This record gives sequence, C-alpha cells and structure tokens, in this order.
Amino acid sequence: MTVTTSIFGHTKQGETVTAYRVENRAGMQLTVLDYGATIQSLRVPDRRGELTDVVLGYDTVAEYEENGGYLGATIGRVGNRIGGAEFSLNGKTYPLAKNDGENHLHGGIKGFDKQMWNVEVREDALVCSRLSPDGEEGYPGNLWVRVTFTLHEANALSIQYEARAEKDTLVNLTNHSYFNLNGGGSVLDHELQVFASRITENDAGCLPTGRLLEVEQTPFDFRIPKQIGAEIDADDAQLRCGGGYDHNYVLSGRRAAVLRSGRSGIEMIVETDQPGMQVYTANGLTQRPGKQGSTMGPRDAVCLETQLFPNGIHRYGFPSPVLRAGESMHSETVFSFGLC
Repeated sequence: MTVTTSIFGHTKQGETVTAYRVENRAGMQLTVLDYGATIQSLRVPDRRGELTDVVLGYDTVAEYEENGGYLGATIGRVGNRIGGAEFSLNGKTYPLAKNDGENHLHGGIKGFDKQMWNVEVREDALVCSRLSPDGEEGYPGNLWVRVTFTLHEANALSIQYEARAEKDTLVNLTNHSYFNLNGGGSVLDHELQVFASRITENDAGCLPTGRLLEVEQTPFDFRIPKQIGAEIDADDAQLRCGGGYDHNYVLSGRRAAVLRSGRSGIEMIVETDQPGMQVYTANGLTQRPGKQGSTMGPRDAVCLETQLFPNGIHRYGFPSPVLRAGESMHSETVFSFGLC
C-alpha cells in the first residue's frame, strides 16, 4: 500500500487543497481531497485488467466550488432533506438554510462538502477530521467529526464515520459519490439489485411523507437485478416527483446493493450498518465538463447514499438523527469491487 500527495489547487480564499492518493498491491487507486473530504477518483480493474475511474468528479478546485451536485463529497451535518428547513430540539426551534425549495438539503449552504478537513495519513487509510463549530449552518453545539477511508488489498473501500457531540444536535453522515462502472456515459444499462422491499414515500418535493411503500409490482422493485433504465420512465407518481429515482430504500440487512456493468465487467457490492440508502440516478445533474475532457449529465451515474431516513427529525417511527451531548456515533459503509 502506497500513499502519495500532491497539490490539487487553491480555493477562492487561498486555501491549499491537497490530493491524497492511496494505491493497493492490486493497483486499485483512491484519491481523496481535503476539500470536502471528497472522493475525487476511484480507479478499479475492469475485465481486461485496465483501470476504470468509477466515480464522477472534476479536475479543479474551482469546479468543486462553483458546481452543485456534491460530487464525491462527505455530507453533513445532516445528509438529505429536513422538511421546512427547521427542527425543534429540547423545546427550541433551529432555523436552517432553505437550499432545496422550502427544505434544507445536505447540511446547508456551506456544509461539510465545502469545508477544509484535516487529514492524517496512515499505512492503508486516510483519516479526515474537523470540528464543526456551534451554530455552523444553524446546528447547535460543537461537533467533532472523523471520516476514515480505508483501501483494502481485496479491492474494497471502507468508509467509517464517527462523530461526538458537545450539545444535543442532529447528525446523519454519508458520502455522495456518483458511480458509473464504465467510467462515463449513461448509467441506464447498469444492472442494479437493492436488498429492500420498501421505500419511503416522497411528496412532490422529494421529501418523505412518513409512509412506507412496498416495492412489489412497482418500478422500484430491484430485489431481483434489473437494468436501471428498465422502468425509470414508467408512468408512476413517485418517479415523476424526482424525474427518476431519488428515493430512500428501507434496507433489510447489511448487504444493501449490487451494481454491475456488462460492458466493463465491474461489479460493486455495497454493505452498510445504516438502515437506509438513497438511490439517486443523477436526474438533476446538468450537462457539464468532467475529468480529463469528459462530459457528464443527467442519468450518467447512480448515487447509493447509505444513511438514516431523510426528514427523520419530523417523522415518528423513522430512525432518529438526534445525537445527545457527550455521546458518539459510529457507522461504516463498504464498497467492494470485483468482476461479474
């Protein structure tokens, strides 16, 4: 296992952004930026033994700063949506930024994805950490956060999330990588399997209503593997909400999903201890330049965001995002790569 560092660029504030590349003996390569604790590149062997970069991203800091989409970023304090852009805790109401219509999305205007992180280089891992100060983006209390990216020799990437709260607050951490196992182009020919029999119902703004819907006999049934594009344009009210898949699946166990590409021969298995996973088919990703002269646009990737259920602070029965003062949280998601 080798780790190399290089200057990736500078932010508008003049901060130096460093790229950390980890490579295992099989040749798999992971590149993480200290800006946003962002996975900028993830290169894995295809069926011909050639490396394919299976995540979308950018070549410059300016593109990460100026473009939406959260490509490859660590998301926090709270991933996904909070309805009405506010929440009440211990009798006090906390207003948040309305950055998704009337709702709060992915931690706010300057969430964890647009912050500089400290990075500790270990033998086989990168440990990204930061202090989210009291009041940052409206959230109460200091929050100490650590995200550990570990590249295993068996071509698996483990992401471990840890947080410790000074005051009662909300936490729901995830990674927002956009996966394309061909390295680019449409993702609709990818085969997806999701180990879940229910989704959380969305309203017109992709905000969970609190109801759980069975996937059986609907376009959301991926219990048996099928192509992502097979039913993405079906006449279905839930699909119309987000212009495609943008839904939280209620997971049935540690194995969350399997994604395969018949073209590259790459298979990715997702395992997690989280109860939910947002399947998002990049419906809102506008046409834009990507890495090394490539282009990307709508439905050119799929995000598999392991998480607590969206809007959990407002929905009775959903897993709670509340982290109490003095308590710590820990979760892990593993992306394992092989050939299909």
